[in-house]
Parts: sequence; structure tokens; C-alpha cells
Amino acid sequence: MSIKTTLSIGLIGLVGGLSLTVSSANAQSLTPYILNPILQNQEEQAINLAREAAQLAQFGRYELALSRALLAVQLAPKSYQTQGMLGNIYLSKEKYDEAISALKLANSLRPNEPAILFTLGSAYLRKGLHSDAIRTLEQGLAIAPNSTSALFDLGNAFFLTKRYSEAIAKYNRVLELDKKFWAATNNIGLVEYEQGNKERAIKLWEESLVQAGQIEFAAAEPTLALAVAHYSLGNKEKGLKLAEEAMKIDPRYGKIPHLIENLWGEKLIADTRPILEQPRIKRLIEEGEKLQPVRRRG
Repeated sequence: MSIKTTLSIGLIGLVGGLSLTVSSANAQSLTPYILNPILQNQEEQAINLAREAAQLAQFGRYELALSRALLAVQLAPKSYQTQGMLGNIYLSKEKYDEAISALKLANSLRPNEPAILFTLGSAYLRKGLHSDAIRTLEQGLAIAPNSTSALFDLGNAFFLTKRYSEAIAKYNRVLELDKKFWAATNNIGLVEYEQGNKERAIKLWEESLVQAGQIEFAAAEPTLALAVAHYSLGNKEKGLKLAEEAMKIDPRYGKIPHLIENLWGEKLIADTRPILEQPRIKRLIEEGEKLQPVRRRG
């Protein structure tokens, strides 16, 4: 599962009492911000802006969120909340250098705030700075040890550095805290496959599908992984049927770069290539590409 799907929302709580049940209608109604002359304290103004930025980011309106976060930082540059929110939004926009810069400043202003450490660790991970990610995530987890998103990120960092036993240990800890965290089970399957344990990987991917339940988009990755495993073990027709099912759910999984982004390892990628070259699978990928702008999720 992609490291991009583990955005920390912990920073939202840092801006003070923001409800996480804001309706999309309310988010869409937010207009260009006008400073409130009644609020004399600039930091109070800045926190209000950061709250609005968090609301907008929740609904994918990152440009508006960024403009508010930048203004919040301008009003209160030494506030760890505003710097942290700015970093979080840059991370959402995949501007990793800017995210790291803002989050490092937030961390210097509030060294032991786990939400900042977790988000900074996530930014390092996406930037490919795995050692920095591990160090920062472990620092945050020493303070708040039960963050499933941070534990998952740390597992991913260990996986990417081929520290497989440590990766599995972190994923299992995630599952101890949340039995329905399907992505952790899925990623244990990825690790097992890279270690040559195909039968074990199959059982894990089947389990992750059960955990995902009715989350349709979640089914594409383990379904394709199952397809590849069965195909590579000689059950080619079952593999092809599963691959067709996966492509109908999300044809992006028919592209190798997307699989690499989702942490698929060298062995699994090598076994995936032959099944993606099959005419019936290629046809579904091509059909899906035509529909992708319509069906792409935010």
C-alpha cells in the first residue's frame, strides 16, 4: 500500500478544537479570508486561519487551504500550530521539501509534539529519506506509542530498507491496535512474498480483503497480488480472472510505476509483468485509462 495514503491528521487537533465532522457544503462555502478587526491578537487570527485550512484540506481544496495556511504563518511565524499545518498541507500537495522545512521549524518550536514528529517522519518517508523517517517516527512513538498511522509508516520505512522482520513487527503492532487495518495485513503479504513465502502471502491478502470489507477501492491491490501469486504458482486461469477483477476496480494497478509507489517489491513486480502482458488484461487496462479522469478519486 502506498506511503501516500497515510497522511497524518494529528496536526488538525493542534489548531484547537476543530470538529472533524464539517460538512462538504460548509467547506465549499468558505470565501477568501478577511481579517477580523475584533480579534486583536494576531496569533488568534492565525489559529482561526489554520482551522479553516484544515477544513479545506479535508475536502481536497488544497490551493485554498494553502493560501490560508501561508497567511496564518505570516501572522504567527513562531506558532508551532501554524507551521505544522502549513507543513501538513504541503505534504498533501506532495511538495516534500517545503513540507519538511515547515515541519522542522514546527518541531524546533515544539520539540516533543508527536503529531509534528509523525508528520515530519511521513514527509521524510515520501522524500525517500528512510533513515531520517525511521529516526523521527521512533522519536514520536516514544512519546505516543499507539499511533497506528505512525507505526504503519515506520513499518513501511523498515520494509523499504529491507529490514523485513522489523517491518512485520510494526505491522503486527498496528493490527493489535486496529484489527481492521487491512493495509497492514496487505503489506505483511508484500514482505512475505519478497522473502519467498508465497502461500503465506496468499493467506494474508485473502485476510486483508475480509478486513477491507465494503471499501471497494481497497480491494484492487490485494486482488491483483492474489492474481499474481496464483498465476506464478501455475494456476493461470484463476490468476487471470482475479487480475480482470482488480483492473475493473482500479486500472491504475495495471501500471508498474503505480505498483512500485504501493511498495510492491522486486520479486512481486517481476512476477506481475507477465500477467499484465496478457491480451485480456491489457485490454482492460486500456479501457480503464480512457475512463480514469472520470473515476479518479480525489
